[in-house]
Amino acid sequence: MIRILSVVALLGLVACGVDGEPVQPSANLNIGIGPGGLHTGASVGVSKGPLRVGVGIF
Repeated sequence: MIRILSVVALLGLVACGVDGEPVQPSANLNIGIGPGGLHTGASVGVSKGPLRVGVGIF
């Protein structure tokens, strides 16, 4: 779990403008409780103009 979060954080840092104007990353964390139990989810991504790239985890 820590490895996955470390890789996601590193990818977000790398995507912050190495080539050109900085691009601000976005992150989302979801936690829900339902009849099936506890559900978690996370995603990170970046966008610049019409291009959006994201990675979902869990």
